[in-house]
Amino acid sequence: MAVDPQSILVVTTQDVPGFRVTRVFGEVFGCTSRSRHMFSTMGAGFKALVGGELVAFSKLIEETRIEAIWRMRTNAANMGANAVIMMRFDNESMAQTAGGTVAYGTAVVLEPLLPAPPAPPA
Repeated sequence: MAVDPQSILVVTTQDVPGFRVTRVFGEVFGCTSRSRHMFSTMGAGFKALVGGELVAFSKLIEETRIEAIWRMRTNAANMGANAVIMMRFDNESMAQTAGGTVAYGTAVVLEPLLPAPPAPPA
């Protein structure tokens, strides 16, 4: 692995101010799936009767997204990239008890723009 996955910059934009793309590796993704346990599913059913946030499901979604991003960063690092631009998520329900998340984007090498040369003296 050429780059530490933790150092991979991840942005949802096409451009990063102050940087330019010098190499494009292409699509990179990280996939994960999680199953809901029986008690959180039952608890969600009861919560639906009174309304409010389904805390167990919110936590599950957050953990799944973090894992998907980590896997995407690892794959980008293995390609030799130092950034992922245009990152997006895709979520999928599988059966009634599981869900999957994909984090994807474009793996690139970013380099800082050179500072503008100083203006000539007047």
